[in-house]
Amino acid sequence: MACTPAVDATSSLIGAALSASSCKSRSVPIFYLRRAGIVVCGSLTFVALSTNDTSTVAKASIGSLAALLTLGRWDNARAELAPRWEPHGRGASDAKGEIWATLTVYVTGAAYACLLKKLTFYSPLAGVAVALGVAYVASRPGVSKPGGPRPQPIGRKPQFDAAPRPPVRGWRCATGSESHEVTALAAQKHGLNASLSGESSGRQIWHFVGEENDGAGGCEAFDPAKNPNSSDQLYRRERLRTWRQKHGDDVPVKDPLERALKFYRKLQVDDGHWAGDYGGPHFLSPGLVVMWYVTGRRDSVLDANQRNAMKRYYENHQQSDGGWGTHIESPSTMFGTTLTYVALRLLGEPAEAPRLRKARTFIHYHGGATYTASWAKFALCLLGCMDWEGHESVPPEMWLLPRWCPFHPCRMWCHARMVYLPMGYLWGSRWVYADAETDETVLSLRRELYPESYEKIDWRASRSLVAPIDDYSPVGVPMKLAQLVLRCYESSFILKPFRAFVRRRGLAFSADYCKAEDLQTNFVDIGPVNKVYNMLVAYDRNDGTFDAHCLRVPDYLWVAEDGLKMQGYNGSQCWDLSFATQAIAEARLGDAAYLEDCVVKAWNYLERTQILSTEVSQASPAFRYEDAINREKYFRHVSKGGWPFSTSAHGWPISDCTAEGLKSVLALRNLQCVMKKGTSISDERLCDAVDVILALQNADGGFATYENNRGYGWYEWLNPSEVFGDIMIDYSYVECSMASNGALARFREAFPTHRQREVDRALARGNAFLKSIQREDGSWYGSWGCCFTYAGWFGIEGLVDSGEDPSTSEPVQRACAFLLKHQRANGGWGEDFTSCFDKAYAADGMRDYGDDGSGVVPTAWALLGLMAGRCADQAAVRKGVAYLERRQLESGDWPQEGIAGVFNRACGITYTAYRNVFPIWALARYREEYLLHS
Repeated sequence: MACTPAVDATSSLIGAALSASSCKSRSVPIFYLRRAGIVVCGSLTFVALSTNDTSTVAKASIGSLAALLTLGRWDNARAELAPRWEPHGRGASDAKGEIWATLTVYVTGAAYACLLKKLTFYSPLAGVAVALGVAYVASRPGVSKPGGPRPQPIGRKPQFDAAPRPPVRGWRCATGSESHEVTALAAQKHGLNASLSGESSGRQIWHFVGEENDGAGGCEAFDPAKNPNSSDQLYRRERLRTWRQKHGDDVPVKDPLERALKFYRKLQVDDGHWAGDYGGPHFLSPGLVVMWYVTGRRDSVLDANQRNAMKRYYENHQQSDGGWGTHIESPSTMFGTTLTYVALRLLGEPAEAPRLRKARTFIHYHGGATYTASWAKFALCLLGCMDWEGHESVPPEMWLLPRWCPFHPCRMWCHARMVYLPMGYLWGSRWVYADAETDETVLSLRRELYPESYEKIDWRASRSLVAPIDDYSPVGVPMKLAQLVLRCYESSFILKPFRAFVRRRGLAFSADYCKAEDLQTNFVDIGPVNKVYNMLVAYDRNDGTFDAHCLRVPDYLWVAEDGLKMQGYNGSQCWDLSFATQAIAEARLGDAAYLEDCVVKAWNYLERTQILSTEVSQASPAFRYEDAINREKYFRHVSKGGWPFSTSAHGWPISDCTAEGLKSVLALRNLQCVMKKGTSISDERLCDAVDVILALQNADGGFATYENNRGYGWYEWLNPSEVFGDIMIDYSYVECSMASNGALARFREAFPTHRQREVDRALARGNAFLKSIQREDGSWYGSWGCCFTYAGWFGIEGLVDSGEDPSTSEPVQRACAFLLKHQRANGGWGEDFTSCFDKAYAADGMRDYGDDGSGVVPTAWALLGLMAGRCADQAAVRKGVAYLERRQLESGDWPQEGIAGVFNRACGITYTAYRNVFPIWALARYREEYLLHS
């Protein structure tokens, strides 16, 4: 049969779809043309099967490609093979970028189409299989749809012995420039040959001053049986005492909003941010203790006061069964228990101490340390308490693969990538504590952690063992097969010369990449796990940077009444401040006399914190890595102009943090107090921020976190962590999409001509994405907060910001109905961590650590969403507002209830500022917006 243009078009369409699946970031929008793609493929496939004519396929591809080009952006396709002279990360904003993307997808699409035609001629069944496979993939939901509920809910609850513990005392929090002074004195004391770089704004560290000087007298006892969440009493009492010394006591006020704002302004530090606890996970500080121990037990890493406060924290959070959870509201796990047990032993706790005997019983009952999660096994291998044969392969030579290879680590989500980077170096060099064979504590741990004899353990057979209580994300068959292949590779005698050659090169690249990450982040690093392991790499390489690492350890440590913990980041400063300032702006109180100083300080913080945009940050080593060559070499997205989650010195911009920072600047820039007293933020810098946001929109229309998605949904089949879910690629999220939509909409109002076409298209695509991941019941799943109330607010506001009319929008009305359905009898809303873990709304609400199932934070989120959606049920909204007012303390504060944050589905994290910021915002919106428009 002669080849017809229709047949050629069909083949080229399938070829374009296959081309899209080959693109690391899946940017070609064919998969989102589900209906059209399936109809065209299905109706013409049988005609295409009978021809072998490929002479006009390439020509016909031009027509299909032209149609596709009108339906999607090509940011990531261009990045697939972006030459070094391209401004990588700016998006397809110029002709060169569009042409490059077009050629990339056209060539691969035409090649696939020709191969498909040949395959169909020689094997019609194979051709049918390919066509049906393309149709199947086109009909599947996007990879960013989180799914749920989980078939097996968590079931277990944490249990603590009821025994109030006296609060930790003797600590002071130093922030901003004062923190640099404290660190300089500590460096001099410990003989460190290093100094801090980057902006000091936002830095918050604790140092021991003695009980008579701590300013936190009168703290209440900590009782985890009532609530394992600390309420940040030390920091808050210190700030309140400082305020009283400077300003005296406030005159009591009756208005709940004014009372709340007057209280919260007192907690602000001099550089403009609000400090607070960002702890929660129990597996972080034990890794730091292991690193401290194996590098010589240096006081420059952890001094005696820090170690004692850390022991207090572990003691305070041990559960009735002897174990520790993965986080403070988690039931005991082998992951949390094994690591905490080891940390206590290394910190000097005797093996026969009652609490350790109890913990050892828990560990043995669940099979011993061979049944702990892989991240815990890694720490045990470093310490010498487990043979490296007991840990699966993490070959550093993976970094030497060509970048187009689907298995190159650069395609992973940056947090996973930056953790497995130093892990690969340490695994590849089989790094073990030098004194492991003679250290009495290590030798004793070998006896304590395992029910059987250490010498008789079959380490290779133990690699895949994991206790059911840890196995949130079971390792899939593809990963098990990959691990088997790597085992064969490691043991092959024939491959030994090749393995030795590539291993040396892989180790060298990994060490160089670790050092680049250190310098790009002023030795803060992206997170606490890779911070600890990067330090160990620096120690092993002896490259002169270990001292600089030591100076940044306090950035991750926080002291509250329950002890000293390691935070999940170096704080949430910029994130919390952005919400607080938007709440003040929405209350129309930015120029109020009692808030003027507060607003100006917050504005100045935003100015100092925009990444690589100030003189100080541009003088740091990080700025040298912003050029296109270094971004390509180290797989970094554009940074300049973004806002971080925490501090400018941290250096990693995130889409929603950049968006919320930009929204805050736009909300404050026209206030009289800011124009008179605030530092300048140029329009060019705001345009830089929008460029960062636009470049972070994924192909599905949603917005990623740090980078565009570079991988595929099937990467999760290769997730080796067991304890975390959805960590392998940078998905699109409802939270990031709402924030980005809002920032782009507000920016368009202020700067209507800057990249106008792209902003309009981004908003339209963002709107479509939010609708695509909304569940049938009207809800969205929250990936970074607990959970459906959080995501409901983000989803509704994101739709409205991107153009939905709340009075007529069916998705908005459905979302409001979902929230109203879950309002409790007392007027509030409540969810705990199980909503995130189970991917289903917590049946009992916030029963354990709330108020009769409700809580102030989820209530505020639900109200913000309902009011953004112009909910017609005014009585329900009034009832929710009354609940917030009733729960407010006389001081203007609200009580600390259950954990509010989450990451990677399975780990809770603390945001102590949320109990203030979101109720304030809800009260402001009710008074200033909702009543006016209802």
